[in-house]
Amino acid sequence: MEILIKAAQFLLSLSLLIILHEFGHFAFAKLFKTRVEKFYLFFDPWFSLFKYKKGDTEYGIGWLPLGGYVKISGMIDESMDKEQLKKPAQPWEFRAKPTWQRLIIITAGVMVNFLLGFFIYVMVLFTWGEKYMPTDNITDGIWVFDEVVKEIGIKTGDKIVDIDGKKTERLLDLTGDFFVGKTVSVDRNGELIKLDLPVDLVSKLIENKSRLLFYPRMPFIIASISDSSINYNNGLKVRDHIIALNDTPIKYFDEFNDVAIQFKNDTVNLLIERDNETKNISVVLDSAGKIGIMPAMVSLNDMDKMGVYNLVTHDFTFAEAIPAGINKAYNKLNSYVQQVKLILNPKTGAYKGLGGFGTIGNLFPSTWDWQSFWEITAFLSLILAVMNLLPIPGLDGGHTMFIIYEMIFRRKPSDKFMEYAQMAGMLLLFALLIYANGKDIIRAFE
Repeated sequence: MEILIKAAQFLLSLSLLIILHEFGHFAFAKLFKTRVEKFYLFFDPWFSLFKYKKGDTEYGIGWLPLGGYVKISGMIDESMDKEQLKKPAQPWEFRAKPTWQRLIIITAGVMVNFLLGFFIYVMVLFTWGEKYMPTDNITDGIWVFDEVVKEIGIKTGDKIVDIDGKKTERLLDLTGDFFVGKTVSVDRNGELIKLDLPVDLVSKLIENKSRLLFYPRMPFIIASISDSSINYNNGLKVRDHIIALNDTPIKYFDEFNDVAIQFKNDTVNLLIERDNETKNISVVLDSAGKIGIMPAMVSLNDMDKMGVYNLVTHDFTFAEAIPAGINKAYNKLNSYVQQVKLILNPKTGAYKGLGGFGTIGNLFPSTWDWQSFWEITAFLSLILAVMNLLPIPGLDGGHTMFIIYEMIFRRKPSDKFMEYAQMAGMLLLFALLIYANGKDIIRAFE
């Protein structure tokens, strides 16, 4: 069921983004009296699931959900309609229009995606407001999960001061800044320490199958007690909050083992908090100082309710949401551009983390949540805009590149050159598509 919910959200989000992107091309083509022969959601090789024709345009839904398209008369595109180009240019054709009109038609889809991303972020802030963890509120430092992060020299309890000299204000942005950074400064017991981040950090994290790098230190709350636990019948219960061991206070889960290892193979006294009451329970530690339970991964919202951390909640009027949403979209866009640069740099090894539809689908939560859905859709809209701007024939950026060439040098590339460039671009895009989705399949069986 979780997979179906994720897939449904992904399909709905993708469909909205494709339709609006292609509508950008369609609307400006119509504005400049350019004939649009087809307007399709998804691709339709050999047959379509649905179609109808109104005026000069056939509207339809294809069966191959790899995107969508508008077929504009007199344009070399993915349809590879060469026969049309052998005839003299007609006034309603794309190739007959002045360069400035063609440039607007081509870039309209990207502009719609940029504007859509900004608009959704504005409306999300206006509708739901914003709740986040300021990094300043993580007063006792972070809990380091990942071995690669530990190898860099970052320790549990360190407070991240800045990355590349710039302070990260919000916990949610910390990992993204960490990926693209070169140096990180940490406060360790009042001492400022500057550490270098390896250029192939992302590659190492991918090879290590890293999921969570670090997290705010959290209280020790019991999630489950297995039947085989040495303390199964000792009185512990799920959701018990362990706050002391033999009179030594335990504020965070990561502190427990350092204290417990001193009493391995011994019986100790735990002070636990249950239903707003404290209780003393005797438990046995094994040879590794463990009590045989599974700790809970406590959410930020729950830790906020417990008073461990203070999250910041901000509600916005519509007037306030506009600049806040634009700023949020800009920061997301800037972060993604930095990640694209990492992928394009072979030294980082970030290309190993490329993913296809499975990776994108996994961005969505396993339960339907409209706030998450719209935030992810906004981010995907910005991603779609950036990816379409890449100067690859077959993408809007490739068409834009050739139109700008024509505007500068006052001559068009030949139709034959454009045909070959389009074919090469499509082959490259299909190769990337196969590679990215192939990586998803391999990961699923690892």
